[in-house]
Amino acid sequence: MAIDVKKIEIKSVSDASGLDEWITSGDVQADEIVAVIGKTEGNGGVNDFTRILSDQAFRKVLLNHGSRSEVDIKEIPMVWSGGCDGIITPHAVAFARNDQVGPDDKDRLVMGTAMSQELLPEDIGRPAMVEKVALAVRDAMADANIKDPKDVHYVQTKTPLLTVETVQDAHSRDQTVACEVHDSMGVSNGTTALGIGVALEEIEMPSAGDICRNLDIFSSVSSCSSGVELDRAQIVLFGNRRGAGGRYRIGHAVMEDALHIDGIYDAIRNAGLELPSRPRSEDLGDKVVNCFLKCEADPRARLRGRRQIMLDDSDVHHHRHSKAAVGGVAAVAIGDAAVFVSVDAMHQGPQGGGPVIAIVDMGE
Repeated sequence: MAIDVKKIEIKSVSDASGLDEWITSGDVQADEIVAVIGKTEGNGGVNDFTRILSDQAFRKVLLNHGSRSEVDIKEIPMVWSGGCDGIITPHAVAFARNDQVGPDDKDRLVMGTAMSQELLPEDIGRPAMVEKVALAVRDAMADANIKDPKDVHYVQTKTPLLTVETVQDAHSRDQTVACEVHDSMGVSNGTTALGIGVALEEIEMPSAGDICRNLDIFSSVSSCSSGVELDRAQIVLFGNRRGAGGRYRIGHAVMEDALHIDGIYDAIRNAGLELPSRPRSEDLGDKVVNCFLKCEADPRARLRGRRQIMLDDSDVHHHRHSKAAVGGVAAVAIGDAAVFVSVDAMHQGPQGGGPVIAIVDMGE
């Protein structure tokens, strides 16, 4: 089954009219929608209600137009990243699975999903979580019918983090936790990225001492998010498979730092679009559907030898600084401010940089 892709602008906090319009146009059926990944305009924190509003709005459209039950629609993976700092435009990318034909001898976009075993609070930040995530990533590869890990270009995850209640639960069972509650979002993301890297043979199984400490080991295809709404790792995996059908292809690269615009163009090239040696957004035409990036402030507080102060800012969190900066670079690269930029990138790309994933329309 082919994967169709559509970028949809979110025009207000609870707007899903773009998804409604795509369905009512007849170009896609509501029951074909299998995943949504989007940016909402809130603060990006634990209490960011805009993610909930977008989730409700998009699921309501699918319920109104399709034949799936409310229970089935709740199972559709929807990953919402809050915070459109700087010039980032709120938007979503919807993925549909259908029977579009495509060239039998070309690699085209496919998707697989999986849920891990239960992640206990004492697993977060430890090898047990790496192992459970790795198993789930391999399950998602099988669901996408991808055999070679090198054909995987994007793994988007959602995992649990620690709360006061889950820490108390661990203590009641004579277990310890690896970090404080307020650190657990980054630790959960980083540990998940290592699980992705292990599953895709990018890295060896890390030691307990490497997790969230040795930042020189990373996955270059991971985009990890965490929250309080689940107790397992939700895996949404994208890659290319020969003869899958459809028009879309995916690729990836890394930004070595926040200014590395060539990393974005490298991802677009890896997806299959030919570009000149020094590309500009005008060279892309309408072929780039979207780019998905992870970033964070370099923990060494340097950028190409220059001192950076975002880690010292007591008024604005460094996540918001880095998201706005990288969002601006990405918007310049593709000529569109609707770019997916997410923070908390530990073990996701090199320090101060991060993975870049591009989806392009090959146009056959």
